[in-house]
Amino acid sequence: MLALEKWIPTIFRLFGAVIMLLAIASYMTNMTLIDLLSYVEKLFSFSFVFLFAPLLFFAGYAVVLVNRTDVDKDQKAFWFEIGQQSANGMSTLALTFTLLGISVGIGTLSKQSLTPETVNDVIGVLTQQFSMAFMTTVVGLPAATLSRALLSISMVKPAKNRPYNLPFMHHQKE
Repeated sequence: MLALEKWIPTIFRLFGAVIMLLAIASYMTNMTLIDLLSYVEKLFSFSFVFLFAPLLFFAGYAVVLVNRTDVDKDQKAFWFEIGQQSANGMSTLALTFTLLGISVGIGTLSKQSLTPETVNDVIGVLTQQFSMAFMTTVVGLPAATLSRALLSISMVKPAKNRPYNLPFMHHQKE
């Protein structure tokens, strides 16, 4: 099993990456950190972010470990499975929040009376709920697919000292 000393640098790298991503996002959008976090909360909801982030972290960490040369075959298989299950969790979470957002939107619609005076407000609330619902899918499904692809490719990539054994390549003995 991996020792705690090996996790600490990765955790610090993760926090550093998050800070750098927030700084880049703040610079590119001309938004303060508070405004940026408020926008993320409006777009995804903090519950989605707090559930999604650990899954993304474990999938990313699994990709790193599967690619390391000092990790033995059994540990690579273990982390490959953790990464696959994390990616599955991302897909499930994205679709669950999509359905949740649609359900909340429809529930909000069913509790409101539609009159010519209130229709704009009701549509505004409904649109916000649907936006959150679909953005979780737009982010979650590609992240899960990318995680699975990176893990699968990393697991089957040939070793540096082993020749490629592709069907269209013919090796001649010298």
